[in-house]
Amino acid sequence: MSWFCTPHSESRGKSASMAETHIGRCYCGAVEIEVRGDPLEMGYCHCENCRRYSAAPVSAFTLWKKENVVLTKGTEFLGRFKSSEISDRRYCTKCGSHISVDHPTLGLIDVRLGALRDFPFKPTVHLNYAETILLMRDGLPKLKDSSAAVGGSGETLPE
Repeated sequence: MSWFCTPHSESRGKSASMAETHIGRCYCGAVEIEVRGDPLEMGYCHCENCRRYSAAPVSAFTLWKKENVVLTKGTEFLGRFKSSEISDRRYCTKCGSHISVDHPTLGLIDVRLGALRDFPFKPTVHLNYAETILLMRDGLPKLKDSSAAVGGSGETLPE
């Protein structure tokens, strides 16, 4: 069984009609997901795991409640690996596209910005800025690790 919420016609129809829905796809289109409503947070992660996985100096994220993310296509092509105590990374086994990072202990899913099409990304925070290799001066809060609400220190660092 997939870790994504499964589409049920009754609940899916009600949710979709009440909130905006965005579609995410891998590069080849074999895997497709749907996110409903608004993300809890959007921003940039500077941790080493995200940098290594994305092969970039910083990684953009959109964080959603698990129940607001539905796998709509390609269960058989959704690969995964456990990258840390709190993170399972999901990707398309056909094209290698990054789809999401599941945080099961938190009940949250980070849907990778690159998977979402035409999504209005409005970052509000930098996470794990203590690990940064790319200083960013954009006026957004720079958290040393993560918010206290999810087990981090909530400590901010200067730009």
